[in-house]
Amino acid sequence: MSQQIPSSASFNVAAIQMVSTPVLEENFNTARRLVAEAAGQGAQLVLLPEYWPIMGMVDTDKLTCAEILGEGPIQAFMAQLAKEYGIWLIGGTLPMIADEVGKVLNTTLVYDPAGRQISRYDKIHLFSFSKGEESYDEARTIVYGKETGSFQAPFGKVGLSVCYDLRFPELYRALGDCALIVVPAAFTYTTGKAHWEILLRARAVENQCYVLAAAQGGKHPNGRRTWGHSMLIDPWGEIKSVLTEGEGLVSGSIDPHFLKGVRDSLPALLHRKL
Repeated sequence: MSQQIPSSASFNVAAIQMVSTPVLEENFNTARRLVAEAAGQGAQLVLLPEYWPIMGMVDTDKLTCAEILGEGPIQAFMAQLAKEYGIWLIGGTLPMIADEVGKVLNTTLVYDPAGRQISRYDKIHLFSFSKGEESYDEARTIVYGKETGSFQAPFGKVGLSVCYDLRFPELYRALGDCALIVVPAAFTYTTGKAHWEILLRARAVENQCYVLAAAQGGKHPNGRRTWGHSMLIDPWGEIKSVLTEGEGLVSGSIDPHFLKGVRDSLPALLHRKL
C-alpha cells in the first residue's frame, strides 16, 4: 500500500484538559462539550487526556469499565464524536481488558473523521513514585504495553505516547520521523511542577517536531491533584499555547513549512551516529 504524501497546508489541532471524576457520564459530558468547542474553533485533530473517562476513587475502579476492542460505551462515544465533528480524535487513554486477572491495559485509540478506529497504542512505561505520603504504582493494576504506535495524518506521521513515556527518549527515536508527537497525561502535581514542561520541550527539540500534550489538571474527587499545563510546542521548542489548570483546551496549528525550515537550518536528525 502506497504511503499518503503529507499535505503542506497548515493543520489545526487542539488538546483537551479535564479534571476527570469517577463517574463516566460526567466525563462524557465534559469531553463532548470541550471537543465541540475545539471543533467550533476549527480544530481538525483533537487529543483527549489520559484517564479521561474515569479517575476512580481507588485504582481498581477502572477495572469495572474496561472494554474489549471494538465494543463498549467509551469506544462508541469516541467513534461517534469523531464522526459527528469530522475530526481526527486521539482518545487519551481508556482501560482495555488484559490477559492478566485484576489488571487492564492503558490504551490510546485513534479515530479518523469517519469514526473508524485506525490505530492503537498500549502504554509501555508504567509510573511509580513514592515521596512522603504520596505514592503511586501503576503496575499494580495495569499491564505493560509492548509495541510503539503511530498513524498517518494529512500533515504527516503522528507518534503516540502516554504520560510517563515522556521520560524515555528512546521511545520517540523508535517511532521514527514524526511531524507531531502526542502526550495524553495525568502527571502528578509534584512531578509535573518539576519536570513536565522541560521534558515536553526537550522531546520537541530533539525530534524536531510538534508536541501536543493533553493533561488532567486540577483536584480530583479522589483527592489526587494533577499538574495540568496542557500545551502545544513547536519544533524549535517554543510553547505556542498553554492552559495551566482546570477544564478547557489549547489550540494551534501544525505548519509543515516551519517544521521543514527548522530541519533544513539545523539538520540534527541527519547527523545522528548511534
